[in-house]
Parts: sequence; C-alpha cells; structure tokens
Amino acid sequence: MFLKNFFDSYVSLTDTELSVIQKYFQKKSFSKGEKLLENGNVCNHLFLIEKGLGRSYFINEKGKDISVWFFSEGKAITSVESFFNRLPSKYDIEALEETIAFVISYNDLQKLFDRFHSFERFGRLLSIHMLSDMAQRLNAIQFQSAKERYAYLNQKHPDIAFRAPLQHIASYLGITQETLSRVRAK
Repeated sequence: MFLKNFFDSYVSLTDTELSVIQKYFQKKSFSKGEKLLENGNVCNHLFLIEKGLGRSYFINEKGKDISVWFFSEGKAITSVESFFNRLPSKYDIEALEETIAFVISYNDLQKLFDRFHSFERFGRLLSIHMLSDMAQRLNAIQFQSAKERYAYLNQKHPDIAFRAPLQHIASYLGITQETLSRVRAK
C-alpha cells in the first residue's frame, strides 16, 4: 500500500503496471546508526522511506560532520550525483532511527523507465521535486538568517526539529549549536 500511495502522489499507474513495478522494490529494515551508503562508493540504490528518519552528510577536510539532507516518512533519498552519474559518492547516508525503506537498484529503475512511460514520468517528477527541494535549501543557506532557516525547517520538515540530534540540525542549517539553542529559545 505504501508504494501505491507514494507513486499515486506523482502519477497514476494501472494495476498491471503497479503489480510489475512493485516486484522490483525490496522492503528493507535499517538499524539506528546503520549506513545506507558510505562515501567513496557509487550509490546503487534509491530508497523510498516508509518509516524512520535519516540523514545524508559528509565530513569536511577539518573533520567536521555536516548534515546536508534529512529524510523521513514518505520521502525518497539517494546520493543524487552518484546515483544518476554513476560516480563515487561524496556523502554518507545513515539511519538516525530504525528505518524501513523500499529499495530499488539503479539498473532495475532504468529497466522500469524503459518499460513503462508512466513510470519514467514518475522518475522525472520525483527528480524535479528533489531538485526543487535542493534549490530551496541552497537559497535558505545563502540568503536567510539563522532564525529564518530554522523557521523554514519547521515549516518544511516539522518532524525533523524534534527527532534529529541538535548537532545534526545545526550543521544542516549552517549554524552552531549555540546559535540553534538561542533561536529555539525564542
């Protein structure tokens, strides 16, 4: 039912298409702290999150852990550049909570795109949605104050502010934990 609802939020699939497409997705569980992807590896999977919370992050040259993306229920996650361009990922992806995801490989996704025009449309619309989210995040980091960034996070992802550790939220917003604490206190 989760996959049907996820796909329905982008496109309408026939029962036959849905039946075939669902067979390519594997339901997997990930433990808290488990890595879905390690940097340096090519990301071979797209994850559709049924339950749980996680993040994408990297460690900079100074050893600082910087969160670049959060994902929770009803969201898709992958290392976009790595997945679509078949390059080693600069990011790690980890589960911050027990997580259940429907997982499809790059190769299987391509097969489904080739076979079903409607599913190819799903992929295009999902990609546009992900690209739009990335652009909004970039604009927030570049042009908004810490208070505005936190308000944006609460508006766009209200669950993240209460589920993710503060250090991950602060690094995602591009602020220190101290600044985050002051913003939250107001």
